[in-house]
Amino acid sequence: MATTIATTDLDEATIQEFSAGLRGTLLRPGDDGYDAARRVWNGMIDRKPALIARCAGAADVISAVNFARNNNLLVSVRGGGHNVSGNAVCDRGLVLDLSPMKGLRVDPARRTVRAEGGVTWGEFDRETQAFELATTGGVVSTTGIAGLTLGGGVGWLVRKYGLACDNLLSVDTVLADGQLRTASAMENADLFWGVRGGGGNFGVVTSLEYRLHRVGPVLGGMVLHPQSKAKEVLQFYREFTRSAPEELTAYAVFVTSPDGVPVVAIVACYSGPLETGEVVMRPLREVGLPVADLIRPMAYREMQTLFDAAFPAGLQNYWKSNFLKELSDDAMDVLVAQAAKVTSPLSVVGVEYYGGAASGVREDETAFPHRQAQYNLVIIAQWTDPAEADKHMQWTRETWEGMQAFSSGRVYVNTLGLEGEERVREAFGANYERLVTLKNTYDPTNLFRLNQNIKPSV
Repeated sequence: MATTIATTDLDEATIQEFSAGLRGTLLRPGDDGYDAARRVWNGMIDRKPALIARCAGAADVISAVNFARNNNLLVSVRGGGHNVSGNAVCDRGLVLDLSPMKGLRVDPARRTVRAEGGVTWGEFDRETQAFELATTGGVVSTTGIAGLTLGGGVGWLVRKYGLACDNLLSVDTVLADGQLRTASAMENADLFWGVRGGGGNFGVVTSLEYRLHRVGPVLGGMVLHPQSKAKEVLQFYREFTRSAPEELTAYAVFVTSPDGVPVVAIVACYSGPLETGEVVMRPLREVGLPVADLIRPMAYREMQTLFDAAFPAGLQNYWKSNFLKELSDDAMDVLVAQAAKVTSPLSVVGVEYYGGAASGVREDETAFPHRQAQYNLVIIAQWTDPAEADKHMQWTRETWEGMQAFSSGRVYVNTLGLEGEERVREAFGANYERLVTLKNTYDPTNLFRLNQNIKPSV
């Protein structure tokens, strides 16, 4: 197993030789840019790595992996740095920072794109939308493409075009032995199966090739209701989503409006013809007496930034989540009661319904196992003052515990915090043992263990 080291545990000449061999930059504590490079989206994370290798390309990643392995370093991998667990950075070890790797090339004729591991979804969408093309990719534009995709990858197009990982055509991955392998349906197919939902357990993905789809303007936005009508809104949402066409993805969220009023919103995106979307959306816009109706035609790129303001970098973040067996009336009662007790106006409770194309894939076809149509509950505590952590985390846990009677015992790996081995097993479900076999093959010493870790058994 890799172990944690301090800077002083390595000979200075060894560090200098490693640094000189990089095309990118090696940062150490005290260097200009070090503090910025060690920060991630979740403000709760305050880790101090010994070394940060800001990789300029695959060759730098290969050098860094070899350096970590040969010197028995704890290693973490940063793409967008957006995951709530903060595994992108480590204390006293080596961070492989892919954020400088922004290469991105669209092939509009083939409707494909190849993007490097440091690209964010906002950057990805900017290039693909120049050709009115897109693929499923998150709901916050500052999220990295690699981490989201390797864990599955939901977004506004998930019901029409499947998960982000369902749209992968190939990946380039630097393995624990320092070798770069291409994985696709035709080449290293076992590894390709594993990276589609298995996270960063098998290596450092330096580039990803996606299938793209024709996506023009969408009909999107949100309808807000007073929280006193929350149960009625959730009951409508349950029936509305069950019969929704695949072009429509909709979430129900408890939030606090900018003027401090608790509301429940249905946020929706229709990615088909706008005139058809107006008909599909009409029941959503006519139910009850909304506080505001903000649904309108917009560019897909704008839809992709709709949640950005609600999830800015630097806030304290603590999440709990689970898939629900069903969105029953009893589950709604608990959810409404707990949302009313929210301890921070920045916190969010969301219910997401997938289904559609994402459910048209067998559970064993990719490493992502959660294929049956079901509701995903995500409880997101956000606040500014670190001294207030206890009360906000307690509210999150109490809300999650109150919903356990309705849980399916499954969890989406990309919304999972640092919650222990049993929860990791729940994230990978029936695919877990096959993933262990892959881990034994590609990373038997568990070099890549700062993730939702699949422990090797060898």
